[in-house]
Amino acid sequence: MSLQIGQKAPDFTLYKTFNETVSLSDFAGKKNVLLLFFPQAFTGNCIKQLCFARDNMAVYNKIDAQVIGISVDTVASQNKFSEEQGFNFPLLSDFNKEVSTAYQCIHESFTHMNMKGVSKRSAFIIDKQGVIQYAEVSDNPGIQPNFEAINEVIVRLG
Repeated sequence: MSLQIGQKAPDFTLYKTFNETVSLSDFAGKKNVLLLFFPQAFTGNCIKQLCFARDNMAVYNKIDAQVIGISVDTVASQNKFSEEQGFNFPLLSDFNKEVSTAYQCIHESFTHMNMKGVSKRSAFIIDKQGVIQYAEVSDNPGIQPNFEAINEVIVRLG
């Protein structure tokens, strides 16, 4: 059973850099959070997903919302990917797959290159109280999150 709207979001702490971590609880009481899980850095659909968030950052900044990208890629890969694409939000490494598993958005078997344990393309909005207000998990990595619906929810919360 997947996580549902109205449930408490699982807290996490993941690495942004080799020395810096980010926790969901860092934003408790301060900001709504848009979590974007993606399968793999440097791939076309993942670039499209995260660039949409990057290019709409003015909307999120205006309402003081925090965007966070998460995949099972390494910290080094995430940093290089972010640098190349000019992402203006943190990309976190879920290398051990614990957060993707907690959010029930992990491919046990990813058909592309027969990989195991890749994050599903997913979007969650977590309000300032840590409650899930939007949840979208796709088994098809080619389908982008519904950013129109995401933006409606996040603006309403802001």
